[in-house]
Amino acid sequence: MHVLARFSDAQPSGIAHLADGRFVLSFPTSAQTHPGPVLAVWKGGSELQPFPDAATQKEMKSPLGMTVDAQGRLWVIDEGVVAGQTEPQTPAIILIDPSTNSIVRRFALTAPVVLPDSHINDIRVDLTHGKSGTAFISDTSQTTHPALIVLDIASGQARRILAEDRSVSAVAGHVMEVDGKLFRYNPDHPQMPQGGVNGIGLSADSSRLFWAPFSSRRLYSAPTAVLSDPVISEAGLSQAVRDEGEVGVVDGIFTAPDGSLYMADEERHGVIRRTPDGTLSLVAHDPRLISPDSVALGETANSLIMTVGQWARLPVFHDGHDMQQRPYLVVRIDLKN
Repeated sequence: MHVLARFSDAQPSGIAHLADGRFVLSFPTSAQTHPGPVLAVWKGGSELQPFPDAATQKEMKSPLGMTVDAQGRLWVIDEGVVAGQTEPQTPAIILIDPSTNSIVRRFALTAPVVLPDSHINDIRVDLTHGKSGTAFISDTSQTTHPALIVLDIASGQARRILAEDRSVSAVAGHVMEVDGKLFRYNPDHPQMPQGGVNGIGLSADSSRLFWAPFSSRRLYSAPTAVLSDPVISEAGLSQAVRDEGEVGVVDGIFTAPDGSLYMADEERHGVIRRTPDGTLSLVAHDPRLISPDSVALGETANSLIMTVGQWARLPVFHDGHDMQQRPYLVVRIDLKN
């Protein structure tokens, strides 16, 4: 593992590798505010350039998960909330055209698609279903109401699916190791990052969506053709879900061109690889990977770039005590052939 960047004030979370070679980082503000841009082109080291530009930073509250679609467009989750905010959150999906460096569309997410306790987390975009494609969004939930959200891009209409289904939910009694200590899932008094569906990934051919509840160790999937079909009942959707087996406590998921899933593993301080046939391997492990977050393809096909945000050390999980050890990191992981 190679440390590529250190940030003293802001926690990097989402990362996207644009077709022109640029890397974009998100710096959410929902947990703690910080100076500097909330969405930026990372130019190496700690150098950041506001993205799309300085003026549009005011149009975003808390960018989080990101993805680049098959047309090279950037899709960004905006949590719609900043630390200390008392008014209701206003989550949205922001579509950015990197060729013009401009926001071209904004999809507001409102009730009943999102709930007062929603935590909109990550996004993947399938351009093979729907007139203009379909976006899949994870709602981890701040409490006990997780779900997947399906957005029809052409119409802008969104649906909440698999709400509180076993496949998107935290496992009762789930125990997770954090910094050498064990903590049990407790929706009433969180002592660690926890909740329902968090990381999501799209198969290389866009035929399946993969996802993992955060307070769980299992991976699930379903055909995108089924998930994107508004006619199929909730019972039909649930029946289409496949349990892909145990993988670990997963945050970000990245799909490589060969169809392998690379998953940030919270407990192992590392990255897991799952090949299309289901074979698992640990491709990285380092004690410095404290709450590894999002994963993207590196400068070459044999490397990954990952954000490390130390989310498990936030004051909210430690009775108000800040356990973070700055700086926050962006790292490169070299893969073996």
